[in-house]
Amino acid sequence: MPGSSDFVYMDYAATTPLNSLVAERMRTVQNSACFNPASNHIAGRQSAKVVMQAATELGLLLNVSPDSILWTSGATESNNLAILGAARQRAHRGKHLITMRTEHKAVIDVFRALEKQGFEVSWLAPKPDGQLPVERLISTLRDDTQLVSIMHINNETGVIQDIAALGAACKERDVLFHVDGAQAAGKIPVDLAALPVDLYSLTAHKFYGPKGVGALFVANGTPLEPLMFGGGQQQRMRPGTLPVDLIAGLGVAAAVATTSIADDLAKLTGLKGRLLQGIQDIEGLQVNGPAKGGYPGILNVGVDDVDGESLLLAMEPLCVATGSACNSRSQEPSSVLRALGRTDRQAQSAIRFSLGRPTTAADIEMAISSYRHAVRKLRALAPERPA
Repeated sequence: MPGSSDFVYMDYAATTPLNSLVAERMRTVQNSACFNPASNHIAGRQSAKVVMQAATELGLLLNVSPDSILWTSGATESNNLAILGAARQRAHRGKHLITMRTEHKAVIDVFRALEKQGFEVSWLAPKPDGQLPVERLISTLRDDTQLVSIMHINNETGVIQDIAALGAACKERDVLFHVDGAQAAGKIPVDLAALPVDLYSLTAHKFYGPKGVGALFVANGTPLEPLMFGGGQQQRMRPGTLPVDLIAGLGVAAAVATTSIADDLAKLTGLKGRLLQGIQDIEGLQVNGPAKGGYPGILNVGVDDVDGESLLLAMEPLCVATGSACNSRSQEPSSVLRALGRTDRQAQSAIRFSLGRPTTAADIEMAISSYRHAVRKLRALAPERPA
């Protein structure tokens, strides 16, 4: 991470460092306006203004009204509130739900829980490049389908789904459409006024904001059943005293992203291209995800005969990942890569490089050298490979 001499950070899909403007704003709020925004006195009203400013900043990033935003503790809670809240609220309409096999655990585990509660879930497989064909979704929709949940940018492969087309298919049939936007918000342009999306989840720490705060966009008229009770905050949809400093930080992160997305994408496109160019001649290298396009901040590659965990350790002090950070303790092969048609062995060889705003050209050269050296070293130590 920039500023550290101990390691080079390339795991921005897991989390991002706090932007300096975000940190400055949070310190100011902590010192002068960190009161209960639900209180009617002057201090409370001062904090309420801070919250409204952050809602306005996030609203500008997503092109939505500040009133359509619910504050949460992060994308995991936002996903739970959106999926459980919508499914339970509309259970009388039908109990058929649709999602993908390549979703994040914060979505998959929610649908697993709903299956145990009597709901039927269709688990859609993507094409080998990770894309979900809209025809595949349309053919799965039924009269009793009431909710579809599709991730915007996949956290392991960087594939970007066609949210406009998928959402239009849902809207045509009066099916609620939820999108996990944790890897997209603040990283690519997201215009929720133009997209047919009913519910959109995000978290601040994926785009240089603080950990512990996120948001859920709820389109006007979208029915939700609350998961928690105990207060009247946020239209009783998500009660509890709001963390004013964290919310302020999310707002500033959104404001910074609004003006920097275009430059960020241009820079990341060049860096990813150089990274792939520097390793693509390695024997047996396989790109996991879209060969072209996709989010330029993520490159997932594997080699058949080298274990990813061993590669990760051999590449230190370069910080990369073998998959989702939420599954990093598991020894099981990535379910995302298995859904793309990779064998267990291929999936276990995967390394995810995820680049960010602070990534430099020197970091990329170090990553190229580190990856090439680690592959050579591990292959030299391994038994002779079959022809």
